Amino acid sequence: MTDDDLLHRNAAEPRLVVYGTGWCPDVRRSRALLDTAGIAYHYVDVEEDPAATKLVRRLQRGQRRIPTLVWPDGSFLVEPTDDQLRAHLIDIAAKPGDVSD
Repeated sequence: MTDDDLLHRNAAEPRLVVYGTGWCPDVRRSRALLDTAGIAYHYVDVEEDPAATKLVRRLQRGQRRIPTLVWPDGSFLVEPTDDQLRAHLIDIAAKPGDVSD
């Protein structure tokens, strides 16, 4: 599967995709915030999925910073603070559609 296939597959999913690693405290923090808020998401470990790593690098112009959160509308956040993530969730919730499935 190419990184384009991964991006299109994720864009078709009705929820957020979180790219990260199990060892990263920022990934754990962002996932905990999403879990507490009841936001459904698909988690992809970039160390176990080479296509996901390529996608993250493409979005970040060569970087591989995590967490990288990608919404079905194509918007994404890289290493968001809790405040940035909350603000984005509020913005998404104000738009038609439901990010929480």
